[in-house]
Amino acid sequence: MTPLLLGHRGTPALHRENTLMGFQAALDAGLDGVELDVRRLGDGTLVVHHDVQLEDGRTLPTLRAAELPAFIPTLDAALAWAADTGAFVNVELKHEAARPDDRVGRTLDAIRAHGVSRRVIVSSFMPTLLHAARDAAPDIERGLLTHKPYPPLLVRAVMAWTGSAALHPHHALIDGALMGGARRHGWQVNAWTVNDPAEVTRLSALGVHALIGDHPAALLTAR
Repeated sequence: MTPLLLGHRGTPALHRENTLMGFQAALDAGLDGVELDVRRLGDGTLVVHHDVQLEDGRTLPTLRAAELPAFIPTLDAALAWAADTGAFVNVELKHEAARPDDRVGRTLDAIRAHGVSRRVIVSSFMPTLLHAARDAAPDIERGLLTHKPYPPLLVRAVMAWTGSAALHPHHALIDGALMGGARRHGWQVNAWTVNDPAEVTRLSALGVHALIGDHPAALLTAR
């Protein structure tokens, strides 16, 4: 099986990350879609940006939509692009606190409104956000992000509590044992951030479902 290939925040080595130009470049290079990050402005607008702080020091929760730099797309603009192009999108829910706010339900509403539910997986490092997403839209797939090893019993408990269909580990955490456990539990495994062609080959051989990386050329060695 050839894994799904997703540009990590678009094509950050070629274009500013998390921009519509970068997203389109990922598709033009031959990838299946992109991974992007969702944050919330102070006026409630959902935008696509990784960090909570801008380069000039302003923080997103203190801004209104009219104060947003032009290169930062709204979530609606990004989902409209996905609807128009047929791209697959991994929507990562960023957070400033463990308690879910209205960005969870409103992100899911936007995904449905743009008709891309079947081509989206919503991911987060924060289990409480994924649990809220399960309650709000059980039909939209969820993925649990991990950046370090956790006890298998804990991972199974969190996956069950959040109803997640996929585990999203950092690529260095993925080995035959992890893949075997995922298969036993019926989970997909989506790896991030995979930038080495040799690692692309290794993970493809292990049977990962998706590869997320910064460099389209490296990801395309999977094909």
